[in-house]
Amino acid sequence: MSYLRPSLVMLILLTAITGIAYPLLTTGLSQLLFSGAANGSLIYQGDKAVGSALIGQNFTQPGYFWGRPSATSDSAYNAMASGGSNLAATNPALDKAIGERATQLRQANPAMSGPIPVDLLTASGSGLDPQISLAAAKYQVARVANARQLSQEQIAKLIDENTDRATPNFMGESVVNVLKLNMALDALK
Repeated sequence: MSYLRPSLVMLILLTAITGIAYPLLTTGLSQLLFSGAANGSLIYQGDKAVGSALIGQNFTQPGYFWGRPSATSDSAYNAMASGGSNLAATNPALDKAIGERATQLRQANPAMSGPIPVDLLTASGSGLDPQISLAAAKYQVARVANARQLSQEQIAKLIDENTDRATPNFMGESVVNVLKLNMALDALK
């Protein structure tokens, strides 16, 4: 019985520290120091949030750049179902999916005869990647330019303006956020 009171006091004290004070402190500091990231890295068009810089969106129209395929279960880029396909490189289902994507990309981009960039064929580990490589963006230039009746030079310039460069260059690769690039395309009108 002599241990009951100290046990209850410690329970209340630790609950207050770990369940109330610490979460309030970390939330307050993150809002103060990193408010954009703490609030989901949202991208706004005017005063309306149209997406997140951290989660891809499913663009399929010819006048837009297409992102990396999503492996999320019920719908493309479902943040509640983040995860890869978990298919091994030797799995026939993966070969079939890549073959179907390659066929779709070749039909949509008939001006391109070279190899298709791998990030347009395979999903990422999270299935939510919002960026594509420069090679993947350049692969789609002719299709987007044709659909929007713009020159390929205009589209290439837009890609260059919307490229997130790797810093320093040996740490990763430069990438393009598909949503930001497509918003910049829409802003040309």
